[in-house]
Amino acid sequence: MTEAVERLTKKSEDPSKWYLDLIRMAKLADYGPVRGTFAIRPYGYAIWERIQRDLDDRFKATGHVNAYFPLFIPESYLKKEAEHVEGFDPEVAWVTRAGREDLEERIAVRPTSETIICEFYRRWIDSYRDLPVLVNQWSNFVRWEKVTRPFLRTIEVLWQEGHTVHATAEEAREETLRMLDVYQDCFHETLAIPVLTGMKSPSERFAGAVETFTCEALMGDGRALQAATSHDLGQNFARAFDITFLDENQERVHPYQTSWGFSTRSVGALILVHGDDRGLKIPPKLAPTEAVVVPIWRGKNKGEVRREAEALYSELKDAGLRTEVDLDEEHSPGWKFNEHELRGVPVRVELGPKDIEKGQAVLVRRDTGEKEFVERKQLGGRLHVLMGEIQENMLRQAAAFRHENTHQAGSYEEFKEIIAEKRGFVVAPWDGTEETEQRIKEETKATIRLLPFERQEGEDLVSGRPGKTAIFARAY
Repeated sequence: MTEAVERLTKKSEDPSKWYLDLIRMAKLADYGPVRGTFAIRPYGYAIWERIQRDLDDRFKATGHVNAYFPLFIPESYLKKEAEHVEGFDPEVAWVTRAGREDLEERIAVRPTSETIICEFYRRWIDSYRDLPVLVNQWSNFVRWEKVTRPFLRTIEVLWQEGHTVHATAEEAREETLRMLDVYQDCFHETLAIPVLTGMKSPSERFAGAVETFTCEALMGDGRALQAATSHDLGQNFARAFDITFLDENQERVHPYQTSWGFSTRSVGALILVHGDDRGLKIPPKLAPTEAVVVPIWRGKNKGEVRREAEALYSELKDAGLRTEVDLDEEHSPGWKFNEHELRGVPVRVELGPKDIEKGQAVLVRRDTGEKEFVERKQLGGRLHVLMGEIQENMLRQAAAFRHENTHQAGSYEEFKEIIAEKRGFVVAPWDGTEETEQRIKEETKATIRLLPFERQEGEDLVSGRPGKTAIFARAY
């Protein structure tokens, strides 16, 4: 039988086509009938579920609880915070008709939930004893994007959004930065993606926020991705929605709020940061399958090898490993090796007749391709250790890539050359004006990804005026 093996486009040759091919071939997602929508297939959703579980545990460990709020938002609610509605208006999807009747008021399909949640907080908060409110919701949002790409930029997005309320500005800012750290830890420890954190420039700030903080990741093609954001909303929404509480001095005052979000965009980041010409590479902490047992049989020894492979699968499962056994009889071991590499399974466990005789198995790492012969009785313990080694190595590889692709620009000409030819992050002084920021964007397509918490003084490469460090890149 001739096996048809579809060739995955090389990442180095065409990163965009590679990305789309890989999503389809690894069965992560499929396009929906409405432009910009897609179905997340079981394997893709299993990855998202593991991210969800990790983040949800982190949220609850910091005192947050989950709730759910309506998908539909009256237009009048969005209009209460002028800057907010102006910022989202181009992307809002509106419901104007229900059944056979035109609606008296347009209803927005949730682009984000600040306005609808504020209406409930206005009812629920009355005294300082009701604070802080530490609520998160797992939901979706809809934004009518012009240019879409699976996971990275879609019309409907799965995400979480946290919405908290505090008595003081200091508490709200502390919460904003705490959740930024939670996101950073999740990216580093679980997704094995090293992100930079800092502030957005005023023009990139979330509509209605006092300050926006961001996690920025560098993708394998040298472009940046805004991976998560945390917003200090100050009293802007509390004033717009008349949320007040009786403080300890028995005075009625407005509280301070935050919001923060993390979405399925992270799955796209996972693909772009770790994937290679052979397919996905999934960090063990996120892998739906940590190890796959692939039996290698020929003719008369098929029955014995199959039985031993099933027994080994049970042993590894009992050892607490997320394991599967590939008993497919239609394809060769080589075809199976390629398939599981494409899916990004961290370790392949090969088991043939000689391995059974020697009481061993062969472990093959997806991250390095290295092979290791391990005694059967030590296999479970060794795999647990190996998962930790792979997780650390993937973070180390991603950090090395980011370091190699972070550049200092000494002149505007050099800045433009780096952005056009090398991409990556470019570190350069910025004079703080929107005029300079927009000129750079128009001439290079690079944007300010973040303003670091520690910024050095220098001369703006464009205007020559005094400035401070900013990090630029072309972005998704």
